[in-house]
Amino acid sequence: MTQSIINSTIKPFKATAFHKGEFVPVTEQDLLGKWSVVFFYPADFTFVCPTELGDMADHYAKLQSMGVEVYSVSTDTHFTHKAWHDTSDTIKKISFPMVGDPTGTISHNFGVMIEEEGLALRGTFVINPEGQIKVAEIHDLGIGRSASELLRKIQAAQYVATHDGEVCPAKWQPGEETLAPSLDLVGKI
Repeated sequence: MTQSIINSTIKPFKATAFHKGEFVPVTEQDLLGKWSVVFFYPADFTFVCPTELGDMADHYAKLQSMGVEVYSVSTDTHFTHKAWHDTSDTIKKISFPMVGDPTGTISHNFGVMIEEEGLALRGTFVINPEGQIKVAEIHDLGIGRSASELLRKIQAAQYVATHDGEVCPAKWQPGEETLAPSLDLVGKI
């Protein structure tokens, strides 16, 4: 069993992303000072991956309005990301950085590397402005993710970060009641 990645600080990395028609450098420093999502997927030009990335692209404006930047990451190069962007209508919708991780450094840092395949598992990480991982979701390659559920988790993480002593119950949505854990609540929920 390994130590939990929750509340750990992101590790240093240097990479190149395809973003808004250009190749741009990205480091862990770019994730600091705002909420970030690092969204790993196995490979460009595949099957489940474009459905997930297209779903994320559809929710990107809402995430941006919440002060969240998204970084999609695969072990492909930034050149491959550009080629996929240029040839797929679904991927053309993406306006967040598509980070290349051909060395696997970032995938290793987040514990999602499949060594024997040189690919990343489907991993989603929500990082607070201080660089701490607050949400981690990792699962098998055949299971696609939902950006709307991720959105709810980010809203809960942001709420808890700004409301000391409160926690968000299951299925919590903004505007709903939260909980303030105390001895008085034990056995009453």
